Amino acid sequence: MPILSRRSFVLSASGLAALALAGCASGGAAPTSGRGGDGFPVTITHKLGTTTIEAEPTRVATVSAANQDVAIALGVVPVVMPFFDYGGDAEGVLPWVREALAGMPMPQVVGRSLEPIAFEAIAAARPDLILATYSGLTQDEYDTLSRIAPVVAYPDAPYSTSWQEQTRIAGRALGRSTRAEELVVATQSRLAAATSEYPQLKGATFAYTGGMDGGQLGIFRPADVRVRLLEDLGMTSAPFVEQNAPGGDAVYYTVSAELVPRLQSDLLVGFFGTPDLDAAFLADPAVREMPAVKAGGYAPIVGADRVAASSSPSVLSIPWVLDAYLPVLAEAATRSRR
Repeated sequence: MPILSRRSFVLSASGLAALALAGCASGGAAPTSGRGGDGFPVTITHKLGTTTIEAEPTRVATVSAANQDVAIALGVVPVVMPFFDYGGDAEGVLPWVREALAGMPMPQVVGRSLEPIAFEAIAAARPDLILATYSGLTQDEYDTLSRIAPVVAYPDAPYSTSWQEQTRIAGRALGRSTRAEELVVATQSRLAAATSEYPQLKGATFAYTGGMDGGQLGIFRPADVRVRLLEDLGMTSAPFVEQNAPGGDAVYYTVSAELVPRLQSDLLVGFFGTPDLDAAFLADPAVREMPAVKAGGYAPIVGADRVAASSSPSVLSIPWVLDAYLPVLAEAATRSRR
C-alpha cells in the first residue's frame, strides 16, 4: 500500500471537512449535505453523566486538547476553543488547526489550555454543545459547564479517549456519524500504509517516557493515547511497563532510577519540548544504562508542536505529525533490532 502524503491525506480525509466548511462562517455548522442523516435528539452516556442533545448543534465550544480537531474535521468550526500554550503559535492556534482552516475565520480563542476552564468566556459565546471527549474534566467542572450547554465528556477515564472514540462520539453528537466513520477509516488507512513502509516497526517493543520526574523515570501505560498510537503502527508496549505499574487505572507512573536500567525494550520513545531538554534527559546516567538506549533504540520526539500532535492524537494531528514521527521511530528500531 503506498504511503499517502500529508497533503493527499488532508484532501482525501480531513479534506472532507474543508469541502463542507467552504463558505461557512466560524459561528455555525457546515452545510447539511453528506452528514449521514443522523437524527435528533441524541443521548450519549459518558463517565460524568448522560447528555441529551435535542437538536443538531450549530454553535460548538471545545475544551482541552483534540476536541477542536475532531469538530473541524467533521465540518463544524467551533465558536470557541482554548488558547494552546504548548505547541500553539502566538495566537494559541495549533499548526494543524490553522492549516485545516486556511482562508477561513478562526474560532474565538478563550482561556488557556494549561489554566482553569474559562467558564464565563464559554458562556458568552452561547454554545449549544460543549465537546470534551478528550479531557480531564472534574465532576464540578462538568456540572458548571452543563449549566451553559449540553456537555459530552470522556467515556471512561480522563485523557484516555482514543482518537477513534473521539471521532465517533463527536460524530454522534454532531449528527455526522457517517463522516466520522469515513475519517476513522481514512486515518487507519494512513497508519496501515505507514506500517507497510516501515516494516521494522512491526512487533518492536517500546517504553514511552516524558523524561525524568523528580529523579525517577516517567512511564506511560498502554491505556494512554500516545502509547496506543504507536500500537496502531504495529508496535508493542514492553512487558516491563505493566509488570511494574502500580495498582489503579492511572495512565502514568514513575520508576526509581535504580530500576531504570532493567527496562527491557527495543525502543525508548520520549517527548521533549526543546533539544536542550532532550539532551539533558539523555545525559542522565540511569538513562544511558537502559538497554534500548545502549542499543541505539532511543527515539525522541522533539518540539512542542510535534509533542502536542503525538500526545493528543486526532484525525487532524496524526497526518500532520506522522511524516516527522515515523523516520525517528524507524531509524531507532533499525539500530536496536540489528
